[in-house]
Amino acid sequence: MASLILRNACRRTLLQSQNSAGPLFAVRTVVLKPVQPDNRPGESHDDRNARLQRPQSPHLTIYAPQLTSMLSITHRMTGMALAGYATMLGLGALALPHDATHYLTMLEGLSAPTLIALKFTLAYPFAFHSVNGVRHLFWDLGKFLTIKEVYSTGYTMLLISGVVAAGLTFL
Repeated sequence: MASLILRNACRRTLLQSQNSAGPLFAVRTVVLKPVQPDNRPGESHDDRNARLQRPQSPHLTIYAPQLTSMLSITHRMTGMALAGYATMLGLGALALPHDATHYLTMLEGLSAPTLIALKFTLAYPFAFHSVNGVRHLFWDLGKFLTIKEVYSTGYTMLLISGVVAAGLTFL
């Protein structure tokens, strides 16, 4: 009842103010229409979009790989690799029957190229993640943030991490 009185008062005010410079406020009417769902029982999102002939979003396929995005993805992957190495080392120390020296003597029987590849596989994630972490610390200080500097520090970081990884490999 109160809404009906308010609505009539608003209409009177609106009609009275039409003769002046314009209405003081507009009255909006909201009409709710029932909407029937378009999907069928058991139909997946992709099936429904195919039935309605909607194109699939290209997602990542439309973007060209850039140095910045590839270094960011690689930084995350090397962090996960390092966490995996630490987890495996810890679980191995707990679960394996012998101490580390026993397993290191087993590695002495490997050929030189195999041993170098194994050591580089362990050293590169550490070198990349560490050097790129230093690069991020410079960014936190507000340094090297222009596009040109980001790319030049990216290439420099790749070079330095390769040198550090090679140095660790040949220790």
